[in-house]
Amino acid sequence: MKHKNLIITFTRNPELGKVKSRLAKSIGDASALEVYIKLLEHTESVIKQIEADKAVYYSVKVRKNDIWDDSTFQKHKQIGNDLGERMQNAFQNGFNENYEKIIIVGSDLYDLHPKHINKAFEALDKNDAVIGPAQDGGYYLLGMKTMHSSVFKDKEWGTKTVYKETFNDLINSSVYVLEILNDIDYVEDLKSYDFFKSYIE
Repeated sequence: MKHKNLIITFTRNPELGKVKSRLAKSIGDASALEVYIKLLEHTESVIKQIEADKAVYYSVKVRKNDIWDDSTFQKHKQIGNDLGERMQNAFQNGFNENYEKIIIVGSDLYDLHPKHINKAFEALDKNDAVIGPAQDGGYYLLGMKTMHSSVFKDKEWGTKTVYKETFNDLINSSVYVLEILNDIDYVEDLKSYDFFKSYIE
């Protein structure tokens, strides 16, 4: 049964030396890969609880029979020259499939829970867009009911200006802002979680 709503996540193919490069500088490639896999598992467990269709977009190659259940997740390869273009194409795919509300979430947030995504879908009942700011100045969630292409253009992705610039792009729209969450990019980000303390001791 097809839902009216779609939840998307982007993932890097979990390969040694190719994920969490900033974290790996402090804890090594092998530990960074382990942390990233645990974050993917957490994200998958959160998303599968949501009453919506689900899609995962791979950075390099679509994988079968991985943690993203083939019977639950639509699977695609990310297309585009930068993160903005890749996200825009993913949203456009969803709107082309006639989804009414589309949300994308990051895959590196141990603080992400179903309540955040459910709140975002609910917020779109009365707002044009919804955004979840991250502590580092980016965002961990973006949702909309119609395409707002400007939010995907002219950004320095991975910098502390992304959330503010995205919010400014939506200044003429009604936007619901979720609580700030912490995504995990540096070793300092692991210190708040008992689950990850073994990697920094």
